[in-house]
Amino acid sequence: MLDRFNGLPPAAAKEALLACCASPGWAARVADHRPYPTSADVVVAGVAAFDDLTWPDLATVLAAHPRIGERPAGDTAEAAWSRREQSGVQGAEAEFAEVNRAYEERFGHLFLIFASGKSADEILADARGRLGNDEETERQVVRGELRKIVELRLERLMSDAAALTA
Repeated sequence: MLDRFNGLPPAAAKEALLACCASPGWAARVADHRPYPTSADVVVAGVAAFDDLTWPDLATVLAAHPRIGERPAGDTAEAAWSRREQSGVQGAEAEFAEVNRAYEERFGHLFLIFASGKSADEILADARGRLGNDEETERQVVRGELRKIVELRLERLMSDAAALTA
């Protein structure tokens, strides 16, 4: 997969990367540093670029994520990854709608969590707990959750042939 990623035209590489993190500047930075010697180097570079994003950059990234509990439609890599990451939330749609509404009213953006491997009860408990955070604390939590998602998706990108089409 690495050779395929390194060989993509710049626009296709950026498009593939946007499925990992919806910041155009981030995708351009990671794509522009190709070729990478290893897949792990792509992940390291992607995480480093993520760490440089500002809160307005992160707000753009957040806006591209589906609400937790709302399964994204479509056949893109990003939609498939989101459905897989949120597999534990099925059956609790009403509870998620309620906590999403409260969270968005409190913080002005959607609730985001690294949901892979977590049950609906775990995610709901975390969401309810985070409603007590102040804005700066919550921004740091969101940054950390997004970082984990970006890292996981970069790892998937490096192993998913379907995500690397030119």
